[in-house]
Amino acid sequence: MDDDVLALLALGEPAGTTSDLAHIEECERCTDELASLTDVVGLARSGGADTILVPPAPHVWDRVAAELGLAGGAAASSTPTPPAPDAWRSPAPASPSAPETGTSTPPPGAPASSPSEGVAPVVSLDSRRPRAGRWIAAAAAVGLVVGGGATWWVANRPDPVTVVATAVLEPLPGWDASGSAVVETRSDGSRVLVVDVDQSESSEDGFREVWLLKPDVSGLVSLGTLAGTSGRFDLPAGLDLDQFSVVDVSEEQFDGDPAHSGDSIVRGPLEA
Repeated sequence: MDDDVLALLALGEPAGTTSDLAHIEECERCTDELASLTDVVGLARSGGADTILVPPAPHVWDRVAAELGLAGGAAASSTPTPPAPDAWRSPAPASPSAPETGTSTPPPGAPASSPSEGVAPVVSLDSRRPRAGRWIAAAAAVGLVVGGGATWWVANRPDPVTVVATAVLEPLPGWDASGSAVVETRSDGSRVLVVDVDQSESSEDGFREVWLLKPDVSGLVSLGTLAGTSGRFDLPAGLDLDQFSVVDVSEEQFDGDPAHSGDSIVRGPLEA
């Protein structure tokens, strides 16, 4: 199954065709993948009493404020505290006789307040909007962290592989080397031959090439050049490993001839 389809299904989105959904019910691997992704989504969306919220570093708030064009980015360095409910209310219309000083007049008989005691001024809703914007930005940041982490995990988790055949590579006359070969099948059905040889050096005028041969050496397929001690080679989709079941690593010369040189270093049959 396509990873994107599995991720969307785990998120509860309508995705995949009827044949895709039928495949998931029959495929144990895809069922396990979907269950794992669903668990991740459930953890990301859970917000129970046991959830521990870690406050962001001070510079995070500064960057959020700067990105949204909010004033007072430095002031946002500390975790914002929601204002009291009364502070969000719109100011009551002033009477015509009330002085336009921005402060309220105490009722008759009430003790006068000194400037140090201060009567809390009426704050307009507009002046509180930047702080509300920071709260919205914080919530969005948390959502991006959780969603981004899940997306990264989906995109970067290792592609499961299955080893379907192995070979022990034995040295041929004139060579003192050994090695191994493994055929891996990816989740999409593609195959890779992984070759390891304990001898990394070739002659100055030659190079090493990897082949698949028929057991009677009546046919062969070149897979590519082996550089170093290990190499991975994609196998053609239609290549029959029952026919081409022998792994061969040869020493080739820079003579322009694409045919096998006849000088094999190591060789071994693949076994399921």
